Amino acid sequence: MPSVTEAVKRVLVGRPFRSEKLSETLLPKRIALPVFASDALSSVAYAPDEIFLTLSIAGIAAYAFSPWIAAAVVVVMLVVVASYRQNVHAYPSGGGDYEVATVNLGPNAGLTVGSALLVDYVLTVAVSISSGAQYAAAAIPALRGHEALFAVSLVLLLMAANLRGLRESGAAFAIPTYIFMASILGMALWGFARFLFGDLPDAPSAQYELTAEHDISGGLTSLAGAFLILRAFSSGAAALTGVEAISNGVPAFRKPKSRNAATTLLLLGLTSVTMLVSIITLANVTGVRFAEDPEHQLLRDGVPVGDGYVQDPVIGQLAATVFDHFPVAFYVVTAATGVILVLAANTAFNGFPVLASILARDGFLPKQLHTRGDRLAFSNGIIALALTAIVLVLAFDAEVTRLIQLYIVGVFVSFTMSQTGMIRHWTRHLREEQDPAKRAQMRRSRVINSVGLGLTGLVLVIVLLTKFTQGAWIAILAMVVVFANMKLIRRHYANVAREIEVPAERQAKALPTGVRGIVLVSKIHKPTIRALAYARAARLTDLQAVTVAVDPQEAAALQRRWEEMDLPVPLTVLDSPYRDVTKPVLEFVRSMRQRYPRDLVTVYVPEYVVGHWWETFLHNQSALRLRARLRYQPGVMVASVPWQLSSSAGMEDRVERAAPGTVRRGPVGPAPTHHQENP
Repeated sequence: MPSVTEAVKRVLVGRPFRSEKLSETLLPKRIALPVFASDALSSVAYAPDEIFLTLSIAGIAAYAFSPWIAAAVVVVMLVVVASYRQNVHAYPSGGGDYEVATVNLGPNAGLTVGSALLVDYVLTVAVSISSGAQYAAAAIPALRGHEALFAVSLVLLLMAANLRGLRESGAAFAIPTYIFMASILGMALWGFARFLFGDLPDAPSAQYELTAEHDISGGLTSLAGAFLILRAFSSGAAALTGVEAISNGVPAFRKPKSRNAATTLLLLGLTSVTMLVSIITLANVTGVRFAEDPEHQLLRDGVPVGDGYVQDPVIGQLAATVFDHFPVAFYVVTAATGVILVLAANTAFNGFPVLASILARDGFLPKQLHTRGDRLAFSNGIIALALTAIVLVLAFDAEVTRLIQLYIVGVFVSFTMSQTGMIRHWTRHLREEQDPAKRAQMRRSRVINSVGLGLTGLVLVIVLLTKFTQGAWIAILAMVVVFANMKLIRRHYANVAREIEVPAERQAKALPTGVRGIVLVSKIHKPTIRALAYARAARLTDLQAVTVAVDPQEAAALQRRWEEMDLPVPLTVLDSPYRDVTKPVLEFVRSMRQRYPRDLVTVYVPEYVVGHWWETFLHNQSALRLRARLRYQPGVMVASVPWQLSSSAGMEDRVERAAPGTVRRGPVGPAPTHHQENP
């Protein structure tokens, strides 16, 4: 019977997949679109809010700039999508911006992009989940004040879904994503149809006057006004987050991978642009008011509405306006919007583990992040992302207004460096390519990437100028910390590899001249006899048994019993006036190493194998201490010789079933009992 832990794991995660089943987990375009595009599509739910929210600081007159800001965001979006279509064809391995920057700009540039994207993925989860938790709290009053805990539960739910595998999580999340797309586009079509026929009413908030929160000296044409417009643009640029995820997820597509990824990118760009423009246009024609400080900025008959007024999001106001005679559609739109905000985090759960795996492969992150789990997903990366996002959610109490200021810095660092790398890529290939048709195509691609570099670089500067003091500095600091840690991890792996490498000229000298064995004895019983037999079977250069005389009378009795049994291994008794076992054994081992410096010393330690956790505290304590100390002795090996107590019967089956990662390791034989320490 499987253990309780194993049963729960299989319910949550599912049965393990064989390695050759990896091709069956690849995604068709219809599933890949909601998997990789949910982040970018979900930004439609809050990017218009951020634009109107920022412009409202200057009053209703500033709303006139919202279409132009939307147009600027659309231009940047289309250029970035076109640029990334070049990326997925040129670098289809899944390295994305990290690979582009590393190959064309150098390792430090690649590491900068990697750190920026890792931070951005964590922020994507924190922002999206926190936003979804706030939507849920608005709909369910019982959740108010508990948004952070609810957000944590949502992160854990997404983690569990993604641990089941990319295809299964994608299939589960595809339907809500398509419902969101259909509901927003349907609302836009119905709203524009009603507008053309003169039947579209004003939004509920249109009855209020919107006053400026701060007087902009010199008006919107002044430096302060221009800065406000740039800040609104940088907030609206959040609509571009998630575009880069497809370039990192190319290996997850079905063949032809690059073509399918490029097609998905195009669908993502066109859908996002259409939804963003439609929402901002409808908000303007229906007179939506969305204020930074609604209690004081919104006036009814010249009097502020006060703290009793509840300001609904822009999409919520539009749904109530467009479907004023069809409440079912209103609930579908608002529910789908709340769900997509949660599912937006799923894009990060697909991008972060893949990028972390590539960085781990290159030695910049722990190697455990490079291995696949039972379901062929990068399980360790998924868990690491979830835990980091949970810390962030709790630290900021799931407040989107505080988290949003940290957002999009990392992704535009990635955009800018990726475009620079692609320009170098095309320039390098143009020197080698002779075919006129291919050269012309490369020149067009370089022009696209050049325009992309100009726009994304400009947006990055705007974001840094307008958001740095509002919290973006925290994201930048996090990128620096991640960058430095990855450099240290790479240095550690390089030092270890250099330290353990055997030079070619010394390979013949790597073998020891002999191996001397020491069997530790506390009593003469079955575990001791097994350890002696095991050591003798190894045919060592020299073998002796060692016991520590903690109690002189017991030691003398042991020595007499040893001689009576005529055991074929000499017994050495070590004095211990302070009743310590570990120190005398260590000194004996060191003295043997000094006498025979070219020999290895193997210490055989009999140990009990127990079946209950509480038995661990009753046995093997001296053995654990000795092994912990001996592992730091050069030229010393430790061999654990197990003796299975009756309570351990059947444990091998439970351990076999519960062993994680059996798929990625392949079939293995019986567990070894010989552990090498510092040979």
